[in-house]
Amino acid sequence: MYPEMMVVPMRQELTSAGIAEARTAADVEKAVSEKGTVMVVVNSICGCAAGRMRPGVRAAIQGSVRPDRMISVFAGQDMEATEAARSHFTGYPPSSPSIAILRDGELVYMMERRQIEPSGPADIAAALTQAFEKFCVRTEAK
Repeated sequence: MYPEMMVVPMRQELTSAGIAEARTAADVEKAVSEKGTVMVVVNSICGCAAGRMRPGVRAAIQGSVRPDRMISVFAGQDMEATEAARSHFTGYPPSSPSIAILRDGELVYMMERRQIEPSGPADIAAALTQAFEKFCVRTEAK
């Protein structure tokens, strides 16, 4: 684990945009168990991939369509919370950074590190915006 003072700016990059930190497994389970959509960002100290991911996420959530809830866990720091989040990413190996969207507790979208690494923030934002439009739009009951 890295000293907390090293990761504070990386945490704040997401929390200052309105993404709640999930520091415990209970925090993760509360967000995931609620009806609707939740974006789970697995934050990381990795300079290249995470350094592109955070601005991409910040840009994507500026749009009119976004998940009902947004949380982040910090890989390598918040071990219990990260493990709880990853337990919902069925079929995907641990990856940090990564971004998942769950709807009513079910995984509907996953962006792994291998997709983040070669992308710039604008590419990440565009991919997330498309995912938000596909998975986060509420449909009215008829």
